[in-house]
Amino acid sequence: MNLNDVNRGIVPHKRRKRVGRGLGSGHGKTAGRGHKGARSRSGWRAKSGFEGGQVPLIRRIPKRGFNNKRFATQIAIVNVAVLEEEFAPGDVVSPEVLRSRGLLKGVFQELKILGDGELSKTLRVSAHRFSRQAKEKIEKAGGEVVVLPGPSPVEKNVKGSSKTQ
Repeated sequence: MNLNDVNRGIVPHKRRKRVGRGLGSGHGKTAGRGHKGARSRSGWRAKSGFEGGQVPLIRRIPKRGFNNKRFATQIAIVNVAVLEEEFAPGDVVSPEVLRSRGLLKGVFQELKILGDGELSKTLRVSAHRFSRQAKEKIEKAGGEVVVLPGPSPVEKNVKGSSKTQ
């Protein structure tokens, strides 16, 4: 190897290739696109996952299993601390009341009350599910727990909805 070979071909300010500027330019006529076919035409664009006619990766890998998430019950949750803040003693708490006050948003089929926080007010709480702690805290404060049957009348499941927890 010679010393003058080390930097051969390295150009600090390389000029860009100007294609399609006539036959004498060295990049004329087909402008490096070859003859015929989709890629030679203007406006050609490959679809995502296209691998030049080869079987794409998404079709080569095995697809197995099943996910039941889309059929799962959407459950809205509310903590006991929220009930303490938002309601006065003696109030009735239900999914409809919670939605009207803006505490429940989105689509859900059932309401669950969780026991995070403290409760000192006597409330009549209606929901589809209660955690053990929430039930104890509501009853300890002198309140009443009402378990609602079936899915919520507030809003039925809409296809493509997400779980609000």
